[in-house]
Amino acid sequence: MTRYRAYSARYPFTLTDQIKLQSSLNPKNHKTRQTNNQNLTFNLQNQQQREREMGKRDMERLNTRLSSYMSNIHETLQILDQTPTSSLQKLSWDDVINIGEQLSKQATTAGMLFTGERTEVKALEENMEAYFNVLQGLLLHAYGSTVGAGPTLTSNVHASIKQAVDCSFMLWKECVSSYGSRDKELKLNVPQRVGTVWEACSALKKTPATNIVAIGRAMTQVAVSMKDVLREMKELEPSSSEPADGADDDDDDGDDDDFGKDLSPEEMKIAILATQIVSEVVTVIKELIRSITTMVKRENFDETDAVESLEKLLKLSRDVGAQVDELGACLYPPQEHPAITLACEKMSNLTDEMGKILESLNGFTEAFSEGCKALEKTLEMLRVEISNSSADDAVPQDSSESDVVARMQNLAVQG
Repeated sequence: MTRYRAYSARYPFTLTDQIKLQSSLNPKNHKTRQTNNQNLTFNLQNQQQREREMGKRDMERLNTRLSSYMSNIHETLQILDQTPTSSLQKLSWDDVINIGEQLSKQATTAGMLFTGERTEVKALEENMEAYFNVLQGLLLHAYGSTVGAGPTLTSNVHASIKQAVDCSFMLWKECVSSYGSRDKELKLNVPQRVGTVWEACSALKKTPATNIVAIGRAMTQVAVSMKDVLREMKELEPSSSEPADGADDDDDDGDDDDFGKDLSPEEMKIAILATQIVSEVVTVIKELIRSITTMVKRENFDETDAVESLEKLLKLSRDVGAQVDELGACLYPPQEHPAITLACEKMSNLTDEMGKILESLNGFTEAFSEGCKALEKTLEMLRVEISNSSADDAVPQDSSESDVVARMQNLAVQG
């Protein structure tokens, strides 16, 4: 005690501080403090255990609710695969876009729940329910918008809606897995998922709203693909001069670079004509699109009655595109003349069928007709060139000039 008084005289405290200090110096009080600390640690551990158990129950409840909502959406998606009856009221695609904007806002709200230190389970459940109610409405309105839609428009609608659904599922799976986590990096995944929902909802504005727009875009894509083939065909080149003496014939290092640049003069003639054909096919498709555009602007045009014919025109365009691909693949040496001839015949028949359908729709134009005539003329030139090339190949190398003339005359008579 004397020691404490000396200490107190040197460093004066308040009465309260002195009492606390006396208590701390008392061995009995020190033991009591240790016991209290142990009790505090035990209580803290119990509290953490209860929080973990509560968090586990919350996670189970959230997962159960999410599974239920996702199951309902899957059932609604199956309805979209069915063709709506014509008696149903057709809904506007603008309504679908508006609901998509609501879905974006709900996604934003979900993301904001994870900006703080702790996410309340009740708030998350309420937002989840509101979100999936809006998503359900989006699907049902999208289904109503497909009344009278053809296969192409329906396919576009389904693709856009499926994207919104997939992004929504990924968002909420991320939300549930991030709930209760102290991992900041894990929580950063939620805003990224929100961004994908925004993009999916924004894409609804670019989705075709009518059969005409959907079919027109699909035809344009066919023309774009043909241009890609045309660009590759223009890169074909004749073979260069003979390799210099002493060159290593087994060196294959440059084979990839020389691919398509080793055509013989006869093969180049066929390649040039084939390139011209593809260019004219692109022109025919462009004129087809222009003809349809002009046709739909007429006051008496009925889209409902024309959908089936327009879908046929799209299918014919895609079939022509397939023959263009085939033609381009056959031009690399050794060229496949029978396959080239067959592709040309199919293109001729397909464009003829296009013209017949346009005439039935009163949409046949002079520009389309001129494009088809130019194409048919070049197709015939290619047939003749292939025939001549085949005739040259049939003549033996050691034949005399008179034998060659005789064989050519026989081929001409047989043709």
